Amino acid sequence: IDHRNRGMRTRLGCLSHKSDSYNDFTAILPDKPNRALKRLSTEEATRWADSFDVLLSHKYGLAAFRAFLKTEFSEENLEFWLACEDFKKTRSAAKLASKAQRIFEEFIDVQAPREVNIDFQTRELTRRNVQEPSLSCFDQAQGKVHSLMEKDSYPRFLRSKIYTDLLSQTQRRLS
Repeated sequence: IDHRNRGMRTRLGCLSHKSDSYNDFTAILPDKPNRALKRLSTEEATRWADSFDVLLSHKYGLAAFRAFLKTEFSEENLEFWLACEDFKKTRSAAKLASKAQRIFEEFIDVQAPREVNIDFQTRELTRRNVQEPSLSCFDQAQGKVHSLMEKDSYPRFLRSKIYTDLLSQTQRRLS
């Protein structure tokens, strides 16, 4: 995962894992959180409920979703998805194999430190794909993880206190 995400992980690290209630968004929103919260409109935050991909494509939506997944101890799914997105941008053939191996060992391999929940067939197909890596070698596994997050974590995120508190914070600003 690239260096830009490390800082965000550090900022999100101070969230409590015991509750998804969060009123201090300084740890969730990347870059100058007070300014970010002022710039985040209720309309933007409400649009995150339109679709999972809208949420993932919004910088603050992604940060809030990551914070929520941390409360559920399942942030590895999002981290894997982001690692795959970053991997697809790899232009150096020399880096392709080492990046693929690193992602496989961190997220896909059995007993990986941040193992994602995928079925045996997908795991084995990905293992074979990584032997001769291409930009699409993680596509099936990434698709499964995306689908899992969309069907399972995303609806819970929309009902979470993190999301509802963030929405009310943006609405309060308008009054």
